[in-house]
Amino acid sequence: MTDTVDSTNELREVERIIIRFAGDSGDGMQLTGDRFTSASALFGNDLATLPEFPAEIRAPAGTLAGVSAFQVHISDHDITTPGDAPNVLVAMNPAALKSDLGKLEPGGTIIVNSDAFEERNLAKAGYESNPLEDDSLAGYTLISAPMTSLTKDACAELGVKPRDADRSKNFFALGLVSWLYARPEEPTMIWIREKFRGKDLVIAANEAAYRAGNAFGETAELAASRLTVRPARLAPGTYTNINGNTALSWGLIAAGQQAGLPLFLGSYPITPASDILHELSKHKNFGVRTFQAEDEIAAVGSALGASYGGHIGITTTSGPGIALKGETLGLAVSLELPLVVVNIQRGGPSTGLPTKTEAADLMMAMYGRHGEAPMPIVAASSPADCFDAAIEAVRIAVQYRTPVMLLSDGYLANGTEPWRLPDVESFPTIDVEFPSKVNGLDEEGREVFWPYVRNEDMARPWAIPGTEGLMHRIGGIEKRDGTGNISYDPANHEFMVRLRDERIRKIAEKLPPLEIVGDEDAEILVVGWGSTWGAITSAVGRLRKAGTKVAHVQLRHLHPFAPNLGEILGRYRHVVVPEMNLGQLTKLLRAEYLVDAKVISKVSGQPFTAAELVTAIEEVTQ
Repeated sequence: MTDTVDSTNELREVERIIIRFAGDSGDGMQLTGDRFTSASALFGNDLATLPEFPAEIRAPAGTLAGVSAFQVHISDHDITTPGDAPNVLVAMNPAALKSDLGKLEPGGTIIVNSDAFEERNLAKAGYESNPLEDDSLAGYTLISAPMTSLTKDACAELGVKPRDADRSKNFFALGLVSWLYARPEEPTMIWIREKFRGKDLVIAANEAAYRAGNAFGETAELAASRLTVRPARLAPGTYTNINGNTALSWGLIAAGQQAGLPLFLGSYPITPASDILHELSKHKNFGVRTFQAEDEIAAVGSALGASYGGHIGITTTSGPGIALKGETLGLAVSLELPLVVVNIQRGGPSTGLPTKTEAADLMMAMYGRHGEAPMPIVAASSPADCFDAAIEAVRIAVQYRTPVMLLSDGYLANGTEPWRLPDVESFPTIDVEFPSKVNGLDEEGREVFWPYVRNEDMARPWAIPGTEGLMHRIGGIEKRDGTGNISYDPANHEFMVRLRDERIRKIAEKLPPLEIVGDEDAEILVVGWGSTWGAITSAVGRLRKAGTKVAHVQLRHLHPFAPNLGEILGRYRHVVVPEMNLGQLTKLLRAEYLVDAKVISKVSGQPFTAAELVTAIEEVTQ
């Protein structure tokens, strides 16, 4: 980190800073982090965030299991991760301090709510003595503020009850941190007034708490700790701060508009995919219809039915839901209808870690259906990239008449970054042609409609029910190609199995070639997929800066692979694959291309850090 001194306002300029807000589930840390992030985005910084939620819905207050955290990395240059180790930890209670202190960089800054460090809370967190008094934090810069009592004092003259004022202490923390790191006040004030419109006392309390936090910074002689990060140099355009689930939702809407078709979402709420249902439900003006089903099976069934009726059928879920949808996905493969299946991956198996991230559903996406039932797989690589990945999934589904698995994960779903609004003219064309006339002859030579006649992409006609003269039979029982008539003939079944597989493999012929980032003459190739992109990009940059030649290729299409992947893999002595699983893509690469790929695994419910990858890549390739 490079520091410069600004003598005019006593602010030290730094290139970047990583702040982690941590507290009890009821302390409002997600909101606090989100507001600090929004103010930083408006200030012009590049940023990346990592919200973290307790795995238990109602974990006991004040315990380690109940800690909620929000990490934000802001910088004056392009960044791709929420940072390796926080420079600053804001701890609202002892449990937050104990849970997250190990993540803080050596010598970092700790900001605590000293009012929470009373005997009962210390015992819940497992402290035998008060860490604010026993010199155990001597290696850090400690800023101790009685946030609860000062918030109550600031709100008392407004007539706010002490219990209600206590809910505003997160705005005290936000005000203090905003003062320390020179964040503008007005965006937060505007947000408070809009968020709590009609609740004048709540607005007044939150504004008073925020300003009390600002005032504490000024009166507690903390000027020496003040830092600022200059705005980043971003490409010209209009930006918004966006998370992966919102970007994915907007991508689905954009794809529907490009195809000129209504969008139907059949979904059952599940963490961390539910926000897509919430977002899409707001956009009926774009021809979006949402259905909250009674279970996962009904959700995918309704979406497939919508596809049969000429809509773009979408279903969203996480790993446990994919397991339940398996039979209907096999039906979609047999029917050869477009369907987009969104899997926001989380820690498993079973209920696993509902609020933690993982990317261990790749094999299920590849093989998690009865029989030979191939599906294309598309993976997003960053929160903003979820927009483009969603459009690509719809394009493939519509063009090739197939269900498509779209993989994201909890880290992408909840993480945020600045996103430059794209030019609508840049969106890919999604052409849809519904047949309107018969296309074959029956056994008696009469003109009829054959539902499995194929075009150059091997896609069958997508006939809308009710179209005159195009009555046809489709279903899950094996059928004969062309006519669609039910067939139990062994040779026909093998023919159809191989045809369905070839149709999916044919998608690769029109995929763009993969591009290598970094040193093409390196001996080391890092292959990434999904949300590993950010950490890999940062790690490769560090390695190259240190003089190590290394190349990186990121896979969006996991089935089928891009046509030049095998040739790329064959160029390098070392192929390493960072994965948030035990090596699922690694196994596929070794099987498909006979390459000696080595996995770098992480299945802790946390995303990779760049530092972890630098160390692991060096170890694997020695």
